[in-house]
Formats: sequence, C-alpha cells, structure tokens
Amino acid sequence: MSSEPILLRKALASFEALWSPRIVTRVNDYDIRIAKVEGEHIWHVHDDTDEFFLVLDGELHISLREPDGERTVLLPRGAVFTVPRGTEHKPYAPSDAAILMFEPTGTPTVGDRHDEIPDHVDSTTGHALGT
Repeated sequence: MSSEPILLRKALASFEALWSPRIVTRVNDYDIRIAKVEGEHIWHVHDDTDEFFLVLDGELHISLREPDGERTVLLPRGAVFTVPRGTEHKPYAPSDAAILMFEPTGTPTVGDRHDEIPDHVDSTTGHALGT
C-alpha cells in the first residue's frame, strides 16, 4: 500500500464501473474500498462479518431484512451505517453516488449468500465484467 496520502476524489476518477469496489488501502486485515454506485445492487448477506458504509457523495439506501420485517435506511452524504453480520441487505442509489466500505480482506462484494447475479457481474468478485 502507498506510504503517501490517497486522494479519494482522484481514486474515484480512475474508474467508471458501477458496483465494482476498488481497494484504496488496507488497515491490518481489512480492505478500505471505494465504489461508484447507481441503481440497485442485489440482495445478499455476509455471514461472518459486519459491513461498514460511508457515503462520500450522493445518497445511498440500504434495504434490510430483519427479524421484525423489512426496512430501508437512508444515508445522505457524510452518513455512516453498519449492516450487522447475518443481515440480508440490498443497497440502492437513486442517482450517482460514491461510497467507502470497510471490510475484512477477501470479503466478496456479493456476500456469502445472494440473489441471482446479473450476467454483467463476475460471480466470484462481484465486480462488473469488462472493468
């Protein structure tokens, strides 16, 4: 990893793919990932880890399936939210947004269990194909 400061604006400008997180640095055994997002991701769950979101730009909605039913949290720019491990969730951005995620190295973007993955997404990494 770089021993120099990382400008997130510059890192985000280096790619166009949506829902295709890029690792910008690591902290111990955790990846710090950034992603451009718009539209819907897929329902998925991380069985063994929480998932931390920080909205850098735009707005992110995260639908959650919890024991008491389904709810959606709204995250404006600058908001943070942690999806607890084992909670099925589906992120959605109504328009262009940028997010930062903090999760253990090697965590698949589509979680451990998930809905059917669209043809344009790599089922192993969760990254958009051709990016």
